Parts: sequence; C-alpha cells; structure tokens
Amino acid sequence: MWVFYLISLPLTLGMVLFTLKYFAGPEVPRYVMLTVGYTWFCSLSIIVIVPADIWTTINHIENGGISFFWSWSYWSTFLLTWTVVPLIQGFEDAGDFTVTERLKTSVHVNLLFYLILGAIGLFGLVLLIMMHKNWGGGVLGFAMGCSNTFGLVTGAFLLGFGLSEIPKGLWKNSDWTIRQKVLSHKIAKMAVKLDDAHQDLSNAIVVSILFQFPILRYPCFVF
Repeated sequence: MWVFYLISLPLTLGMVLFTLKYFAGPEVPRYVMLTVGYTWFCSLSIIVIVPADIWTTINHIENGGISFFWSWSYWSTFLLTWTVVPLIQGFEDAGDFTVTERLKTSVHVNLLFYLILGAIGLFGLVLLIMMHKNWGGGVLGFAMGCSNTFGLVTGAFLLGFGLSEIPKGLWKNSDWTIRQKVLSHKIAKMAVKLDDAHQDLSNAIVVSILFQFPILRYPCFVF
C-alpha cells in the first residue's frame, strides 16, 4: 500500500501544480493560486482516499487514518465551497479602492446569496410541516437533502450547458465565414464600449482636477 501512496500522492500534487501553471496568468495573486491549488487537491484527493478505503475494507484492517482523511477532504471542500472561495471571488470582483471596502462588498454579496438560499430552505421546511409529512430524518436529514439537491441540480445544469455550448462553439468556429462575422460584430461592440470608457475617463480626470484645484470652479476675469 505504501507503494500506491508513493505513486498517487506525487501524481495528484503534480497534476494540481501543472494545471495551475498552465491556466494561471502572471497577474493572478498568490493567495488566489494557493486557494485554488488547495481546492483542486481536496477534490482530487479521492484518487488516493478511495482505493485506500477499499483496500482497508477488503482486508478488514481498522485504520482511523482513512476516516480522518475523509473528514478532512469533506470539511475542507465544504468550507472552501461555501465560505473561502465565494469571499475571494467577491473580493476580486469588487470595484472598491481599499481592501476593507472590497471585503465588505464581498461579504454583503455573499450574505445576500445565503439569505436567499436560507429563505428558500425555510419555505420548504414550513411547507413540509404544513403537509404533515412523516420524515424521520429530522432537520439534519432535511439539510442534507437540500445540500445534495443543490449539488445535483447545479452539476446537471453546468454539465448540460457544457455539453451543448462546447460542441456548438466548436462547430461555429470551424466555419471561417461565420467566425469573421462574429468577430466583426464583437469589434463593433468593443469599439462602442471603448468610446464610452474613454468618455468616462475624461470626465473623471476633469472632476479630479476640479477637486485638486478648487479655484478653477470659480474662474476670475481680470479686466
């Protein structure tokens, strides 16, 4: 079994490092790369944990380490999915100028998302109570069912989108005539956006100059 560990662990870690190096841009912050790398390693850890769990079960070996690694993988993935990664995404998407304000914006956006999910879950709980259904799993079972349902629905939605959009995109890109029309349309839209951004920048420069030199707001005429 140690031979399997010596092969699978470096292989899994190498896959994570190679993928990070291949996809990450030079401007990606270090903490983002560390978080993404740890997240991918937790996801790929089943390559190591599942065969080890099967081997210990077949050979009737009591090994508390397997339970520890399962708990580590599960709770790490849980915290990363619902807390760490959403906060970092909101922080990076925020347009504020200070770290504190960007963090506040991220927390606000994620709290709003969690409140919506909580309201939906509360509505389902009240609906179950009103229907007088006999569900012996209790609140914990209901929460686990909601979590699994959310994961399955999200996975099915993303998988369905990928199965339809990826072949569709490849089919469109294979025709150079259609590709040229699409790119021409995108260029026109980007030109309009560039002009709007240039106008906003000019307005911002004028406003900043007026704030730096208040005397320019009240021009004096010397006769």
